This record gives sequence, structure tokens and C-alpha cells, in this order.
Amino acid sequence: MNKVFFVTKRELGSYFNSVVAYVVVILFLVITGSIFWLSYFDEVSVLSMRGFFNQAPLFLAFFAPAITMGLFATEKRSGTLELLMTMPISNFQIVMGKFFAAMILLAVVFAMTLPYPYTLSMLGALDWGAVFAGYAGLMLLGATYTAIGLMASSWTRDQVVAILTAFAICMFLYLIDQLVGQPTGTAAYIAEYASTSYHFRSIARGVIEARNVVYYLSVIGVCLVVTTLSIGARRW
Repeated sequence: MNKVFFVTKRELGSYFNSVVAYVVVILFLVITGSIFWLSYFDEVSVLSMRGFFNQAPLFLAFFAPAITMGLFATEKRSGTLELLMTMPISNFQIVMGKFFAAMILLAVVFAMTLPYPYTLSMLGALDWGAVFAGYAGLMLLGATYTAIGLMASSWTRDQVVAILTAFAICMFLYLIDQLVGQPTGTAAYIAEYASTSYHFRSIARGVIEARNVVYYLSVIGVCLVVTTLSIGARRW
């Protein structure tokens, strides 16, 4: 764990020394904040975070790849990844350290949006159960997109290629149940289960079911394993 913590601390330092990270975070907060207030004034009689949770996942599909695009791509281009891999640390520990660093940044950004539900609670009775479930869903979805972003970053030296690849995968998984039209039977089940938005909507309604959590953890696990294998191939 000390080695994972070392990598996590190293990446967090890189984040807070990077202008790009601040720009991406500010853009995400401005966009989601605008969505929150616009949706509030559209339904001023309804105290709900529904508008925020409906739209935030869409922008998260770009935000998560944006904060992960350089985690491996930049190090490959600069040659520092080879130096890191010569240290007594496993490939998986490197991947997990970078993953935790991105997740900490993601959690900090989500924490900055907590004034939204707090403001609503001051105006009337707010369903905090649905709010907590929504944030739990955002964390799971964010972790999934972060793992995808790490995987894409491990495939290339170019940050632009990394973010575009990750964004394409995230958007495909987000929209897959809509892209297939109106399927029925087995096709419908597969499309729904493969869709990140389908599972998020289920959680955002206030009910956290095991199948939704298992789905996200499975995608995260697969992506992290692929990332580990991808950087491991560079040792040979």
C-alpha cells in the first residue's frame, strides 16, 4: 500500500501543479452549476436534484477522460514511465496509484457541488436519500470512466488521442441502449445491461441494487487489468 500511496501522492502533486486540471475542473463546475440552476428555475415548485443528475453524467464522459488523458500518455512521451517502472513497484500498483489519484480529484470536484442540494434543503423538504444515491451513482460512473480513461491513456503517447478514444468509449457505453433503437428480448437486455446510463438511472432513483454495483465494478476491473497488461508489455 505504501507504494500505491507513493504513486497516488505523486500524481496528485502533478494535478495541482497543472493548469489543465484547474481549467477542466472549473469548466465542469460551471457547466453543471448552470444546469442545476436552469433546471431549478424550470421546475421551481419541485425541490429535486433530478436535473443535475440527469445531465451531469453526460459531461462526466468528457471530464473523466480529460483528467486521465496524460496519466500514461505524457509519461510515455517524456520517458518517465520507463524510469518509474525500474523502481521496485509492480505494474498493478502503478495503475492503482494513478487510479486513486484521479478518483480523489473526482471526489473533490463532486464535493464542490454539495452546496446545490444544501441550498435546496434550505428552501423545503429535500429527499436526501435520493441525493446520496445520486452521488453514489456519480462516483461509480466516474470511477468507470476514469478506468476507461486510464486504459486509453496506456495505449498511446498522444494525450489528444487518449482523450478522444476514452470519450468515444464512454459515450458509446452511455448511449448504447439508445443507439440500438427499440430492441426486444435478448438484444434489449444486453443493450440495457451494457449501458452505463441505464445503471446510473436506476441508482439515481434512490435504489442501489447489487446488479448495478456489480456492473460498474466489473467494467472498472476489466479496464484496470487491461491497463496493467498494456503497460506491462513495455517491460519486454
